[in-house]
Amino acid sequence: MKLKDLLAGVPFLHLSGKEDNEIQGISYSSKTIKLDYLFAALKGEKADGLDFIDEALEKGAGAVLSEKPAPLNFKKSWIQVSDAREALALCSANFYSHPSKELKVIGITGTKGKTTITYLLEEILKESHLSPGVIGTISYRGPNMKISAKRTTPEAPDLQRMMREMLDHGATHCLMEVSSHSLELKRVVGIGFDVVVFTNLSGEHLDYHHTMERYFDAKKKLFYLKPDKRIARIAVINSDDFWGKKLISELRMGIITYGLKPPAMIHVEKFTLSEKGIELQAKFPTGGMTVSSPLLGKPNLYNILASIATTLTLNLPVRAIIKGIFTLQGVPGRFEKIENSIGLNIFVDYAHTDDALKNLLETVRELNPRKILLVFGAGGDRDKTKRARMGEIAGTLADWSILTSDNPRSEDPLAILSDIEKGIRKTGIKKYEVLSDRKKAIKHALSLAQKGDYVLVAGKGHEDYQIIKDKVIHFDDAEVIREILKEMEAIKN
Repeated sequence: MKLKDLLAGVPFLHLSGKEDNEIQGISYSSKTIKLDYLFAALKGEKADGLDFIDEALEKGAGAVLSEKPAPLNFKKSWIQVSDAREALALCSANFYSHPSKELKVIGITGTKGKTTITYLLEEILKESHLSPGVIGTISYRGPNMKISAKRTTPEAPDLQRMMREMLDHGATHCLMEVSSHSLELKRVVGIGFDVVVFTNLSGEHLDYHHTMERYFDAKKKLFYLKPDKRIARIAVINSDDFWGKKLISELRMGIITYGLKPPAMIHVEKFTLSEKGIELQAKFPTGGMTVSSPLLGKPNLYNILASIATTLTLNLPVRAIIKGIFTLQGVPGRFEKIENSIGLNIFVDYAHTDDALKNLLETVRELNPRKILLVFGAGGDRDKTKRARMGEIAGTLADWSILTSDNPRSEDPLAILSDIEKGIRKTGIKKYEVLSDRKKAIKHALSLAQKGDYVLVAGKGHEDYQIIKDKVIHFDDAEVIREILKEMEAIKN
């Protein structure tokens, strides 16, 4: 693609050098630059792309995109822009010929539920004889592709490339988890979303956003993106959520609401929650449906309602919606049950905030456990304010907690656990112990458990690693639990 075509519709301040030279690719990392690539020199939290221009040129970069003016006597093409991230996103959409114009794109944002909703929608679309691709926290997958996700919402060139690959391999829809970081950093600019979903908002990423208001402002940017399609976007919003209500009051677009009761457009007439799953009768303006799901707990009741609302908006058959919801047996690391032969109820969950931990524990309480044994920690170099709140919730709702390392990163693991302890102590009851080695903590919890107890290992969910200082080591909670269970079963037999 010629540079001038790459820049079509991209606001820029100045272009120096040739505009008819061929651009063979786009990258924001000097390490992946190839001959005649455009190098986007972005300023990050830890590094500035300007410092890597020489490396990019040595590898063959044919043009540079930057918010700074070109150096004197610069021999390649240099595009100066006022917003490098927005320009990168628009260039990426041009380079990959706007795949979102040919795909139905559903964007899901909110603090909790995004991943599970993408899995539910994926099953419903398959039952409708359609071909979905998914870009989310656990993996990027679609026809003839599946790779582990490095981040929830990738950078713009990666997003556009993946959507193009999905489309070229026969995908009809793209289901995308849209993070607040990606919205702030303009990664999804230039994508035409057909349906945008808001699940809920609770305290997370406040180390980055600082306040709930700023966190909300980041999330709602999804609903104000300029579409690249002529059709009107539809918003699907949880009207039971405080921030969902606020979003509804601010938007001037078509809105479908969901919640447990009227006036939500898609609501529940009747539901039951048990250890076997969820049964519900959903009501909507044109009718109703009875749905069964093996997923557990009230949070998943909301995820199912969001999925019903979204797929009705897409005019999918009720039969396919019912079957797709029933088909999904579970989501990796999301209240994932670890089957065993010794009669224990063991679950791995991604809950890594105070609100998510509260939802997890309340969900299990509704299942009438004998006792709840909780193993959890908190990530290092992240929002420190949530640690004491997590401790207080554990002290209030768990019968016994074992505090352990999550991803301590550059922090001292014991200092993180000390922050959590402050919250547990507020409850006034010593119902915890500290065991910083995560494997030992899990093994200890399983050794304490008796029939009828629930063992919850929270915080990491689907992640298969631990970050300790500058090292990334393999660690998968579910895998570790199964190894320990084998040892326990061997002893028992």
